[in-house]
Amino acid sequence: MELLFIYILLELFEASWQKSDSMMKMLHRMNRYYSKNIVLFLLMHPTFYFGIYIYFILGEPIILLILVLIKIVDMSVKIQLLHQVFKIRKLSQEMTLMLLTPINPNIIYFNLLIYVPLVVMVTI
Repeated sequence: MELLFIYILLELFEASWQKSDSMMKMLHRMNRYYSKNIVLFLLMHPTFYFGIYIYFILGEPIILLILVLIKIVDMSVKIQLLHQVFKIRKLSQEMTLMLLTPINPNIIYFNLLIYVPLVVMVTI
């Protein structure tokens, strides 16, 4: 149960530093860390590392392997977007519109609905 509580706190931390009203502003927040050092950017995703920790502590359940793989894809997509937007600086018109479209700032908490149930399945 403690693992679940810690995981929720870490997920809230990640959501709080990424929270924004558009994807572009969210990418700007992420780029602050990414432009300093990619390791710093990766460290700002503690649920990934905690997910790996839980995976080994609980005897390698397949559900947590899925969680870790989803987190890897999530971070890879973010890095690719950061590279495309801030390094290459070449985006299609559709991508630009998508990034500038306003989003509900609370949408970032959707991660709690995706990842926490996976952790619940293996910790309870």
